[in-house]
Amino acid sequence: MTKFRRIGVLTSGGDAPGMNAAVRAVTRAALARGVEVMGIYNGYDGLMYDDMKLFHMRDVSNIISRGGTVLYSARAVEFKTEEGMAKAIAVCKKNQIDGIVAIGGDGTFRGATDLSIRGIPCIGIPGTIDNDISSTDYTIGFDTAMNTVLELIDKLRDTCESHARCNVVEVMGRAAGDIALQTGLATGAIAIAVREIPFDEEDALERMIKARKNGKRNFIVIVAEGKENFAEGFAKRIEEKTGIETRFTRFGHVQRGGCPTLKDRATASLMGKFAVDELLAGKSNLVVCERNGSIVSMDIGFALTVDKLFKGNLSEEQIAKIPPEEFAKMKAICDERAARKMLIYETAKEIGN
Repeated sequence: MTKFRRIGVLTSGGDAPGMNAAVRAVTRAALARGVEVMGIYNGYDGLMYDDMKLFHMRDVSNIISRGGTVLYSARAVEFKTEEGMAKAIAVCKKNQIDGIVAIGGDGTFRGATDLSIRGIPCIGIPGTIDNDISSTDYTIGFDTAMNTVLELIDKLRDTCESHARCNVVEVMGRAAGDIALQTGLATGAIAIAVREIPFDEEDALERMIKARKNGKRNFIVIVAEGKENFAEGFAKRIEEKTGIETRFTRFGHVQRGGCPTLKDRATASLMGKFAVDELLAGKSNLVVCERNGSIVSMDIGFALTVDKLFKGNLSEEQIAKIPPEEFAKMKAICDERAARKMLIYETAKEIGN
């Protein structure tokens, strides 16, 4: 087993509230075990170009409550090449980095796998507001983003009520509808439209007309950005077909910012400490996941395949190559995730009038 002298920690991809809490946990857990920590700036770009600093306890003081990432982030296209990978490995050797904890999304994990198979052990931590990593029930930043949306929609509802309007709100999430589903349920939206679940537009319009006749003045419709080219057009159709004055609103990247909530700070801290434990135990090429309330680890290759399966990005030929027992485990995770989404959707539809 490798005796770890020094590890690196980086954040990559889109920033998410709680990443700093994870960086803090990784740093302090490693230092408590006598292992040095290099904070790597600008993700894999910093790993290639030796942009890093030896962290001490005080370097991560007072960052647990800060949004964004103190290590910054960048999308390193060069890192995907053999030349870029060779640069990163050379920098690791130069700085005596024996392993890396990489915080980010699926692109971050693919990079961690590339390093792992070349002899640099890596553990991934899921950090993205989208909650779109199918192998884990929860990703760092998701709760904070939802609470930001919740606060903004509550403010919109005030003005909707005053003017008897409808607001169609597009929220972030990439191809996943998790933010839309959860905030739609929590704000009492009359309709939620996401890519993963067929949307009955006529039914939504009929329910709005009926609610208006029953005296309802304000309406909130939430659309996930993954349902592309839909929200703005739907806002126009609502006004045309129901007579309800309707506005379109896109919150944009404000959803990524802000101080992390208790859930994001706590989850990031637990995942950060767990990642260090796994790395120092000699494990590699794993992603830390929250599964049914517990923090566990999963092979990154397995996790990435689960993600592709859930999102429908595997061909029949690729599926046929997966061993039956392994495929059954993957399908069970996907089915469980789909069922949770449908439960939220159906509940929101039933009580959202």
